[in-house]
Amino acid sequence: MTSVTPTKSRAVKWLTIFGVWTLFALFFASMFAFQNQLSKEPLPFWKILSWQLVSGYIWFALSPAILFLAKRFPFEEGKWKTSLPIHMVTGVSTALVQLALDSFVLTKMGYPAGHVFPSYVEAYKWFLLVNVHLSILIYFGVVGIWSAYNYYHKYRERELRNSQLEARLAQSRLQVLKMQLHPHFLFNTLNAISELVHRDPDAADRMLTDLSDLLRMSFENLEVQEISLKQELEFLRKYLEIEQMRFQDRLKVEMGIAPDTLDASVPNMILQPLVENAIKHGIGPRAEGGRIYIGAARSNGHLLISVNDDGLGVPSGNLANVIEGVGLSNTRKRLRHLYGDSHRFDLKSAENSGMQVSLEIPYKESDAI
Repeated sequence: MTSVTPTKSRAVKWLTIFGVWTLFALFFASMFAFQNQLSKEPLPFWKILSWQLVSGYIWFALSPAILFLAKRFPFEEGKWKTSLPIHMVTGVSTALVQLALDSFVLTKMGYPAGHVFPSYVEAYKWFLLVNVHLSILIYFGVVGIWSAYNYYHKYRERELRNSQLEARLAQSRLQVLKMQLHPHFLFNTLNAISELVHRDPDAADRMLTDLSDLLRMSFENLEVQEISLKQELEFLRKYLEIEQMRFQDRLKVEMGIAPDTLDASVPNMILQPLVENAIKHGIGPRAEGGRIYIGAARSNGHLLISVNDDGLGVPSGNLANVIEGVGLSNTRKRLRHLYGDSHRFDLKSAENSGMQVSLEIPYKESDAI
């Protein structure tokens, strides 16, 4: 992305101001041209326009001084009592200088038409009597426009700073929530390995290898909040290999992942705690084990993900009996921080037995594919 240099920025600023004074001159030229049509001898438009352009460009030449005063003495809370009298004095002074230049240049160009002044002093007096109020008004108009722009610019800067602070705060909260999952997941996996060390050393050895791969994958995306669903499923499959070594034939896993969802962006480590919860509370306590189904599909600009099990479920089907641990509670918080009201996360009892967990988030393609 190209950056705008300070010199280029200043050039654009003054070209814009030059353009504004040109439009100012065109406005007054058109107004006086219409009025001039009522006179017996209408003047050509080019002559009226030349007078107004000269006056407008005199104001342009005075603009740096006016903008400096507006910046130095702003109408802000706590400062306007000092700024107002200063601007009243400088407003009158600027009008006197502008009219002195106007009277010197414009009289040489034949303005006002039909008037011949015996001296420059007489011409200056005429310009003062006719235009001094308008000139003072123009001065305060310039100061007022600059003040309004400056106030808007500061307001936008405050909004940007606040949004950046909120984003950093949200990112910090998300990172804390995510980091809580790592020791939780590691503890449970090591506990599973310890169960196999004496019963099946070969399986425990394979489990340690899988754990090493899991940790490597986890650390690769340590600072990343969102990854592709494809990457998330690769991580989940490694985790499931460990769990299936523990449960052997008691744990069956099925996946129904629509191909057009693999590039979708999802929160990092979003599926593992949901599957772990299903194994720990649904499948694990049952002697015969059970089945877990993981699905993903697209619908109306959203990504739908479900994790279903046919385990023990909730006593009496009452979800009030569900006590959410680190995995589920962190999942809720992370989704809320990442997507606000644009997500849905539901737990409900299955028709026969088990639990159904479903989440819906806006579909967007991941940058980390």
